Amino acid sequence: MGIASELTGELVEKRDRLLALLQSFGSCAVAFSGGLDSTVLAKAAQLALGDRSVAVTGVSASLAAGELDECREVAREIGIRHEMIQTGELAIPAYQRNASDRCYHCKNELFLQVETLADRLDVAVVADGSNRDDHGEHRPGLQAARDRRVRSPLAECGFSKTEIRQLAGHWNLPTQDKPAMPCLSSRIAYGEEVTAERLAMIDRAERFLRERGFQPLRVRYHKGNMARIEVAPETIARFVDPEFRREVVEQFTAAGFQYVSLDLAGFRSGSLNEVLPAESLQILSR
Repeated sequence: MGIASELTGELVEKRDRLLALLQSFGSCAVAFSGGLDSTVLAKAAQLALGDRSVAVTGVSASLAAGELDECREVAREIGIRHEMIQTGELAIPAYQRNASDRCYHCKNELFLQVETLADRLDVAVVADGSNRDDHGEHRPGLQAARDRRVRSPLAECGFSKTEIRQLAGHWNLPTQDKPAMPCLSSRIAYGEEVTAERLAMIDRAERFLRERGFQPLRVRYHKGNMARIEVAPETIARFVDPEFRREVVEQFTAAGFQYVSLDLAGFRSGSLNEVLPAESLQILSR
């Protein structure tokens, strides 16, 4: 753990507003992925509500290897109670079809299960870590939050992604510099069915590259069991090495891919959205 950073006056006001909002809930269950946003929200909930707060992590085949262990460790460091729930999005036909609204069905299932747990624990409010910047992107999961009346305290208090990172630094949180790690299903091209087998292929391939030091990275699944690798542009040259290239092909083939390709444009978050027609993009107004 490093040295906690200081906040500007404006950010101090936002932090205090966030804590006051959470305190007004009386009790809160935070949908907790262990990423930057949900970790900051979980920390705020713990500070505002103490043992009346709980972090809840959904577990399914779409969760990358190692992420659950990280969630447990982060929750322990924060000092918040941590619960795990099984989510069944892979059994939902609309989720399996993998249209542009896939994330809606995933989040709806997650929030439904968190609500069920919250009711059992007599917790008043379910909250997620979405922020102000999320509302300018294609994020069907935000509509699921609205439909299920899930609160978004970071967005409600006007926090941007940059400000959330600053608050993480102020609270000396372990996820301050953690790159985004969306669910494995987000790597499957729209229209290609989401299956547990394909998720396992992606997870194994990404784990191999991550262990070789690639970060950020994505392994995208395309029709015909084709992998499209996205890595930081400055690391693309590593694939020129014949021995490393051979190892990549061997590992990806063993994972189940038939073809292995490298995207020369490099890593782009949400690159699969680039092929969606404008009318299918669901962007919520701020």
